[in-house]
Amino acid sequence: MENLRGGGVMEDLWDVAVVLFQVWISVVLGLIMLPAMFGLSLGVTGVYIQILVKILEWATVRIQRGRKEQPTLPLPLANGIIEREGGSMEEEMGELRCSRPQSPAGREFALCDVFYFYKKGIESIVDDQVTQRFSSEELASWNLLTRTNQNFHYISLRLTIIWGVGVFVRYCVLFPLRITLAIIGLTWLVIGTTLVGFLPDSSAKNWLSELVHLMCYRICARGLSATIHYHNKSNRPQKGGICVANHTTPIDVVILANDGCYAMVGQVHGGLMGIIQRSMLRSCPHVWFERSEMKDRHAVTSRLKAHVAAKNKLPILIFPEGTCINNTSVMMFKKGSFEIGGTIYPVAIKYDPRFGDAFWNSAKYNMVSYLLRMMTSWAIVVNVWYLPPMTLEQDGEDAAHFANRVKSAIAEQGGLLDLAWDGGLKRAKVKDALKEEQQKMYSSMIVGQNGNISPEPHSRATEKQ
Repeated sequence: MENLRGGGVMEDLWDVAVVLFQVWISVVLGLIMLPAMFGLSLGVTGVYIQILVKILEWATVRIQRGRKEQPTLPLPLANGIIEREGGSMEEEMGELRCSRPQSPAGREFALCDVFYFYKKGIESIVDDQVTQRFSSEELASWNLLTRTNQNFHYISLRLTIIWGVGVFVRYCVLFPLRITLAIIGLTWLVIGTTLVGFLPDSSAKNWLSELVHLMCYRICARGLSATIHYHNKSNRPQKGGICVANHTTPIDVVILANDGCYAMVGQVHGGLMGIIQRSMLRSCPHVWFERSEMKDRHAVTSRLKAHVAAKNKLPILIFPEGTCINNTSVMMFKKGSFEIGGTIYPVAIKYDPRFGDAFWNSAKYNMVSYLLRMMTSWAIVVNVWYLPPMTLEQDGEDAAHFANRVKSAIAEQGGLLDLAWDGGLKRAKVKDALKEEQQKMYSSMIVGQNGNISPEPHSRATEKQ
């Protein structure tokens, strides 16, 4: 008798599990996936973001009140602990020489000049401009995520309860939902692009390929609760052009591909990523390189030029920084992307850090742990600005200056700090050429060959010596 009762209970539990699974699939397919595939929105994400904003505003006010009630709590640290002067080398050295009689020209060696380089070196050791671009952006207040600002301490029971409820919602509701959508999106990407790849080359095949790509990327974006605001859509990249953007996370590709299709450029991978790359290549002319080819600059350039020359092919998507930066700055653009020729379509991407840290610190987290952090964040809220197309000027502008001009435009539009440093310094030492440049600038000032030493960004090279 007891066995019969136990069997009946198990059957009841199984029936309940089947019903819950059916409801779950119905919600995922009917309310999220299908609207996402056709670029529609039921407004659920918008309401969710508005509720989040209200909760985070309340938490900020509660933390500020708690600090007043508990004055022993430490104050938040500023983003930068060094107050840097923005003058040129000549101006800053002039201040150090103020107590010493100057020659009329003001160009002669003074022992106190040593203190200028000493000061720059100490500033770099304490707070250099490169290393801090590869750590998570520090928030002024707590965003109720596990990763918080370093100064958060216990404030109140209500705030702790809200955090606990948030953990349950993020890990037990949002995370399973996002995993389901990500699996569906990637599976459909592989299957859809593979099927399209069997069709003969034609305009119909190109149309179907773009449709499959758009659908899959939109499903994946919904899997991250992404709210994307596109600005100046009239400037969207066109076929036969090159789209360049600042780089914060691998998800930049998903964000941009939600509003248009691109030909991806990258290295051939193995495993799951390799399966996805091969299926994508069957339906669309993406540009994948073998590891040995990536080292051959001329081979890379020639293949990219051939792609751009075909005006019917999708615009190439390139991130010229070559590495992910922490959503606060734009670092040096590699000039290779600007030697290809054709029209450059700059795009500025800026994530809202209140809802989650989008930056991928590849030196600290592997891809799996990073995606886990992303899928357990509140949401991904991002602004994308399409800038007017730019071309190489005919008055002698070279690729390096063109790259800097595009970088400055992206930094200004996105409200990001424009830095001259190479993101490759994340894993490499400063080139001797940069050190020699500073030596030449100082020598020119002393011997009188260059009366006005140019200000930033050249003076930054001293900071890493």
